[in-house]
Amino acid sequence: MLRLDRVSKTFRTGSFGGRELHAVREVGFEVAQGEVVSLIGESGSGKTTLGRMILRLAAVSAGAITLDGVDIARQKDYYRSVQGVFQDPFSSYNPIFKADRVLEMIRQRFFPRMGAADWRGRVESSLAAVRLDPGGVLGKYPHQLSGGQLQRLLIARALLLDIRMLVADEIISMLDASTRIDVLNLLGELKGRGLGILFITHDLSLGNYVSEKTVVLRSGRVVEMGRTELVFGNPLHPYTRNLLGSVPRLHRRWSEEEEEEEEDAPEAEATCFYHGAAGHDATWPGLVEAEPGHFVGCATSGTCASALELVR
Repeated sequence: MLRLDRVSKTFRTGSFGGRELHAVREVGFEVAQGEVVSLIGESGSGKTTLGRMILRLAAVSAGAITLDGVDIARQKDYYRSVQGVFQDPFSSYNPIFKADRVLEMIRQRFFPRMGAADWRGRVESSLAAVRLDPGGVLGKYPHQLSGGQLQRLLIARALLLDIRMLVADEIISMLDASTRIDVLNLLGELKGRGLGILFITHDLSLGNYVSEKTVVLRSGRVVEMGRTELVFGNPLHPYTRNLLGSVPRLHRRWSEEEEEEEEDAPEAEATCFYHGAAGHDATWPGLVEAEPGHFVGCATSGTCASALELVR
């Protein structure tokens, strides 16, 4: 459905734009219908920039993003198929207007000729899909609703368009734990209806819980990608192992974790699967298939011992 091919984004920096900042470098992956793909990485890794390019909020510097094989830049009704929900639900609403104004804006833009009764039915159906009571949210101001209600209202807004793809950028990072699981389970229900979801997060446990496929991003590059159970169960890239090792464990003390990291550090740097498989055709740019459905990049972006040995 949605495919990224060697997508890059470069920003001009400096007083006169004389320098370049490469925020995203030759990223490639797919999101299929009825599939949740987690895009995981630390702050500044390029996750949100990728999401903005998919939503056409930022231009692509190089490469292509296609929906059903057609470049998204040439699709007139692209937003009928693809919508986004962002991290801070409160900033998506104007506090002087009632919260359901975001739904009315959809009607004005996409359904100007729809009658009031038909529109009301469509809104109620959309709210029911995200488990919201129309009487509890319609006609209310943003400050009268919780963060979870506001976030689900934004998802309902997207569903009004019968979308096929949802970009969910850190949509639960500002919600409390009890509300998070509700939103995650909602994403699972939407996936069951055939919706493709790009779930952008820095929280590995959430990505593991909700997704079939995981893409790990570091400094704008994909370093590891594949089926979630493979990436989490057998992490091959040192960065992925470091991310997983940074997750606190309930029954392990910090001192025990530090000792284990020190013992494993030399081994983590020893193997570069990408250059160890030199000569094999990579399915995706900068990645090699280490096992079926599991792709990995260079351990140190081309400066690993294996790469230097190849140069010699």
